[in-house]
Amino acid sequence: MNTFAQRRRPGRVAAAVLTAALAFSLAACGGGSGDDKPASDASGKPAAADAGFPRTITHDKGTTEVKTKPKRVVALDNSLVEAVVALDAPLVGGISSYRDQKGFPAYLGDAVKETKDVGPLDSPNLEAIAALKPDLIVSATVRHADLYDQLSKIAPTVFVKTTGPIWKENVTFLGQALGQEEKAKAKLTAYETRAKKIGDAINAQGGGSGDGGKPTVSVTRFVDGPTRIYLPKSFSGIILTDMGLLRPENQRDTVKFNIEISEEQIQQVDADHIFLTAFSGGEERKKKFMANPLWQRLNAVQKGNVHEVDDATWMTSVSLQGADMVLDDMAKIFKVEPAK
Repeated sequence: MNTFAQRRRPGRVAAAVLTAALAFSLAACGGGSGDDKPASDASGKPAAADAGFPRTITHDKGTTEVKTKPKRVVALDNSLVEAVVALDAPLVGGISSYRDQKGFPAYLGDAVKETKDVGPLDSPNLEAIAALKPDLIVSATVRHADLYDQLSKIAPTVFVKTTGPIWKENVTFLGQALGQEEKAKAKLTAYETRAKKIGDAINAQGGGSGDGGKPTVSVTRFVDGPTRIYLPKSFSGIILTDMGLLRPENQRDTVKFNIEISEEQIQQVDADHIFLTAFSGGEERKKKFMANPLWQRLNAVQKGNVHEVDDATWMTSVSLQGADMVLDDMAKIFKVEPAK
């Protein structure tokens, strides 16, 4: 199972307690009945801020009517939290902790200063969500499929299918749900343009083993379990593809998410440049791999082209913000213009 797809099913809350909590919270905030009407101007037409609403959003769990441009959003996945922030939508609640991360990422800054943590990720606090009186809730089927009906009773709710492999599509989707289509398009275009510029500069340096002397790149993650090589379908893999960088022949599968390897298979990691991350519990395995004589034979090791990078950025951010930080790393490592 790939890292982004490793999800625990939401904890089972006692039915009586959950029902009572929701009943109380829904009574307090008016639930998800959507009685509020769009603001109007003097002529009785919808105000400019709500132009294009109401609108019906088709999503992974069906269709949902969003009556007004969302002004109180709750996001129940770390990557969706970052997407909402990137689109400058008002985020009143979100999941702030993911794996061993505690609190919202520092790079989100004041955008989440007033955002309430409604976690944990496995079993979001439905009473806390209802108390925030959201006008839109966003999550992912891979995260909270079993909670969709309950969330929909609180506020209009839309679900994406998953996160990692479709993170860019999710930004576009949220642009539609939030009434920020143009901003989503502009931000994705800016990212892709920057990625290509940095990638072109890296490829122009030559000296690699790929076609035309282009360098090949490999991404390996050490975790408390099988060591993984991340392929083009992963978050970091998508970024490298957007940069136009080459992968070794054994890492070009566009269907699988990663390859799990043992120490005896270290050779599969090799490329002109190897990027390493280690998640909590993976440090010991990384030490064992790097102490293995097979590791010392890798071309990237012999050339001094092994780069340790931040796991939270390269693996778990799954966002435009994280992608830009990966590009920062690549520009610094290869000493090319950051194209900002």
